[in-house]
Amino acid sequence: MTPEYFTKEGLENAKKKLHDMKYNKRPIISQKVASAREHGDLKENAEYHAAREELSMIESKIQELQGRLSRARIISEDEIGTDRVYILTTVKLKDLKFDDILEYKLVSASEADFKENKISVDSPIGKSLIGKVIGDIVEVPAPAGVMQYEVLEINR
Repeated sequence: MTPEYFTKEGLENAKKKLHDMKYNKRPIISQKVASAREHGDLKENAEYHAAREELSMIESKIQELQGRLSRARIISEDEIGTDRVYILTTVKLKDLKFDDILEYKLVSASEADFKENKISVDSPIGKSLIGKVIGDIVEVPAPAGVMQYEVLEINR
């Protein structure tokens, strides 16, 4: 089993999310199933089938998150160097095609949030960046073609 890396904050957020799904969302959805079941013939009861589908989806999410938490490993930014691009480093890049400057923090897949410029080390750009040093040219496969970036800075 491969470890699932979390920051301390990310692990706490994942545990809160699991708790919310198990003790808030699942009971509400279970009640929807019970309520819909009381409406009669289950073969033609769309409300019942929709509630069962919703319950099945939340159960799958709970199982997935429990699995990830069982493999959790906490990493600290203090343990990460800035000589190369690693998980939890912030990387400043220059887009060689458009001359834009971009900045991303590499995080685990569970903590990725593009709105906050946190990208997963498992994403195409994350995979391409891992191990690079300042001055390296990184080629990232994209639907529009291969994108090229120059690594300008690596920080914690």
